[in-house]
Amino acid sequence: MIRRLDTRTKDFESELAALLAFETSQDPEVDARVAAILADVKARGDAAVVEYTNRFDATQAASMTDLELTQDELKAAYERLPQVQKDALTFAAKRVRSYHEHQKMSSWTYEDEDGTLLGQQITALDRVGIYVPGGKAAYPSSVLMNAIPAHVAGVAEIIMVVPTPKGEKNDLVLAAAYVAGVSRAFTIGGAQAVGALAYGTQTVPQVDKITGPGNAYVASAKRAVFGVVGIDMVAGPSEILVLCDGSTDPDWVAIDLFSQAEHDEIAQAILLCPDAAYIDRVAASIEKLLPSQPRRDIIAASLGNRGALIHVADLDEACAISNRIAPEHLELQVADPKAWVEKLRHAGAIFMGKFTSESLGDYCAGPNHVLPTARSARFSSPLGVYDFQKRSSLIMVSEAGAQTLGRVAATLAHGEGLTAHANAAELRLK
Repeated sequence: MIRRLDTRTKDFESELAALLAFETSQDPEVDARVAAILADVKARGDAAVVEYTNRFDATQAASMTDLELTQDELKAAYERLPQVQKDALTFAAKRVRSYHEHQKMSSWTYEDEDGTLLGQQITALDRVGIYVPGGKAAYPSSVLMNAIPAHVAGVAEIIMVVPTPKGEKNDLVLAAAYVAGVSRAFTIGGAQAVGALAYGTQTVPQVDKITGPGNAYVASAKRAVFGVVGIDMVAGPSEILVLCDGSTDPDWVAIDLFSQAEHDEIAQAILLCPDAAYIDRVAASIEKLLPSQPRRDIIAASLGNRGALIHVADLDEACAISNRIAPEHLELQVADPKAWVEKLRHAGAIFMGKFTSESLGDYCAGPNHVLPTARSARFSSPLGVYDFQKRSSLIMVSEAGAQTLGRVAATLAHGEGLTAHANAAELRLK
């Protein structure tokens, strides 16, 4: 079911390249459909959003009023939950908020010896839109992970969109919106929801940034509206890499691989281990445990399509390969994870030690679960408070400072052939 690779075979490099290859180029047909939907939403506003929602989600809304959730509805969904689910949501929300409080940036200033003031002012975005998937599964955790850091950053208004196919609303998702303090919520999804957030309609307010994952149509729409609004990232299939020394129960590792493989058929789950006998045990655990999984068909397809058990020479080589893969989720299941973590430069999140399953990070550990995929952890970071704040440079030049800075600026401006720039500096010289 899942391929076996060995770094000591002559074909390993080509096999690894094939394993990591994933077609991330845009689908022209999807892009064309999305472009048409976005143009229609921009032109017709609410009417277009209602029309596409009824068509794609099999709903029967007469107007946007039918697609907006009131605060009373969000609260009622929370009240309907069993107490154990209420407790879980509030516990997770508290931990996520506590972690993100540590990320807040501060404004600062300093003065040069001539009295010139320089600094940085931190301000929050005014309004953000969070996209919560609502197709194959419901994701209340996505509500918490997107809305809470925005709140901590100081965003004044958070607009949530979530598709509800056939009009079926998930109480956990709505309750999460209540707990996380979502300002307004609409039961819309797809490219039309992204367009509504980006351009604004008669009912949906225009936002400054859109965050949250979605399907190919959502990803295409986010790419298309970038520049009109900000976006967090274009999310790809979920990934997990387990780097293990062979000391963890193989059943635990098998289930951890399943935890990402169950997302969809193109998710990726990889094990790196220097112990060949242990890899055999993990393979046996996969065969043993898979039949009991409700999403076993998806897991089997994912492991068969893009999964691998890789035998490495040692943990140093495992770390080097991990850095090449730059996984979304990296489990470091070794006896002394702190001794190895500094060797791991590229990963969305690093889960240290055998008791730290990736699923804890998905729901309640505290750090954000919106993570870079498709090797983008080489240059990007998890979603956080910093994605909902921005920096403005502060510059207040003193009269004395203008004499020094003005001469330097004028010299450089003349060198660039920008005379007006130079003159603006020169006029302030004594």
